Amino acid sequence: MNILIADEMHPSLLPMLDKKGYQYEYLPSIQRAEILQKIPAYDGLIIRSKTTLNEDFFTHATRLKFIGRAGAGMDQIDVEAAEKRNITLFNAPEGNRDAVAEHAMSMLLCLFNKINTADQEVRDKVWKREANRGVELGGKTIGLIGYGNTGKAFARRLTGFNCQVLAYDKYLSNYSNEHGKEASMQEIFEQADVLSLHIPLTPETHALVNADFLNKFKKDIYLINTARGEIIPFRSVAEELKSGKIKGACLDVLENEKLQTLTPIQAESFEYLRQSNQVIFSPHVAGWTHESYVRINEVLVAKISTWEK
Repeated sequence: MNILIADEMHPSLLPMLDKKGYQYEYLPSIQRAEILQKIPAYDGLIIRSKTTLNEDFFTHATRLKFIGRAGAGMDQIDVEAAEKRNITLFNAPEGNRDAVAEHAMSMLLCLFNKINTADQEVRDKVWKREANRGVELGGKTIGLIGYGNTGKAFARRLTGFNCQVLAYDKYLSNYSNEHGKEASMQEIFEQADVLSLHIPLTPETHALVNADFLNKFKKDIYLINTARGEIIPFRSVAEELKSGKIKGACLDVLENEKLQTLTPIQAESFEYLRQSNQVIFSPHVAGWTHESYVRINEVLVAKISTWEK
């Protein structure tokens, strides 16, 4: 097979493909116009997030048999357009599930123990013990929406903190295990102290976690989003922080991650979040560890190899 690699990839990918005997062209700097020009010559495409793979793209990809997405989310691929052309899609959520789980855990512990503010204050020679008194994770009820690869990995880590984990997944059944209990959304609304999202971005989940949704929770909650930013509008987080419904937020992903292009409404809400010491940000790196970069490649190559046989 002839494969186009149209994104910057960890260098471990190339020897993996060599070992399998695949032919490939590695063009990490290629732009969309050139991808469209070249793609008719390729059986496979490996990509991260370089460009949207939509109907226009697929009209050019006349020979394409598979797409390998080096990551978990598939929201930049028109799945229906690919499937009607019998193009097989691969992603690698198994590759970064541990990285995402560890990142979510670290952000939550940082928020609970005010590490972000305490660190800066001590650097500024400010010594405030009472103001930086922490909250213990032990005994809290954690509500997970989505109990796939990252949801399960996060639940495993929460078990060691003596947490009750309630998991809702619309597309699974009988999925309780030793780390998490299958639950309805109503149970999560009634019991959760912390809400963590582990779902893909789809038309159904876009802006799902809005003010109406958040106000269904009986308790004031902490919020973690390591999934996709568009699931939670900036405005919803800002409004519910102001009201106290959200006690704190860990945000690895944002509604608009091109921060120089925020709309006026987004900019106003982001400014409030930016100034709040109850919000911890990271730049969409939860699944982006040195180890996960290699593991994602391993998962992709294994899936392609198995499919080809």
